[in-house]
Amino acid sequence: MKAYHDLLQRILDQGGDKSDRTGTGTRSVFGHQMRFDLSKGFPLLTTKKVHFRSIAIELLWFLNGDTHVKYLKDNKVSIWDEWATAEQTAKFNRPEGELGPVYGHQWRNFGATKNADGTYQNNGFDQISWLIQEIKNNPDSRRLIVSGWNPNEATQVALPPCHTLFQFFVQDGKLSCQLYQRSADVFLGVPFNIASYALLTHMVAQVCGLKVGDFVWAGGDTHLYSNHFEQAKLQLSRSTLPLCELKLNPNVTNIFDFSFDDIDILNYQSHPAIKAAVAV
Repeated sequence: MKAYHDLLQRILDQGGDKSDRTGTGTRSVFGHQMRFDLSKGFPLLTTKKVHFRSIAIELLWFLNGDTHVKYLKDNKVSIWDEWATAEQTAKFNRPEGELGPVYGHQWRNFGATKNADGTYQNNGFDQISWLIQEIKNNPDSRRLIVSGWNPNEATQVALPPCHTLFQFFVQDGKLSCQLYQRSADVFLGVPFNIASYALLTHMVAQVCGLKVGDFVWAGGDTHLYSNHFEQAKLQLSRSTLPLCELKLNPNVTNIFDFSFDDIDILNYQSHPAIKAAVAV
């Protein structure tokens, strides 16, 4: 995970200090790329413990098209709780726990008609189903893209999608993925995003009969919050450990049939977790 450490160091050394929406303050760089060869191990950070279960459950939630935190809470995942409170959802006239047109909506029901009560009809475009069929039938396409960013709906959620667009690429029987992230909380969010899209790439590759290639991460406003500087320095002081291995149930052939029991990581070694406050 040297690429991630290099990013932390770049921000600390070269970043510019900026104000931000949360009032916390950030140190930011604009434009950064990291590349991970997924055949060499699963890119789950080793210099601090990362809660893989939360990553996997969240991804399954996205793929299901869900926008309510009930599934997450039922599975004891709390990473969206700060944006699902009654105070936050009341701003958009939604019941507590309903997040509106966030990732699951955009991935599975893009452009759907909004009802008077704030819910959506199931008449949008299912980008994930289309993507899988396109990879199988037209793997050389340069349009293997899923967009999480809908400008018409970006102001209708407390937290519009940060990882906004991803593209797949097939070559020599291998599937690669590149993610563009408009806003990147490098200490807390980016480790989750790297692992989540690496997991998604493995899952898509399996159901399409492909091996995995690279995962490429590209950041726009790439930042450390000002109250994460010391945590980042602590992480940089730690040595990296060997990467773990991802194991998927080989019997799953439909992207929507994966459950958490079909996903496992083997031999995950890490330094202890490092706590840091979430900026809301």
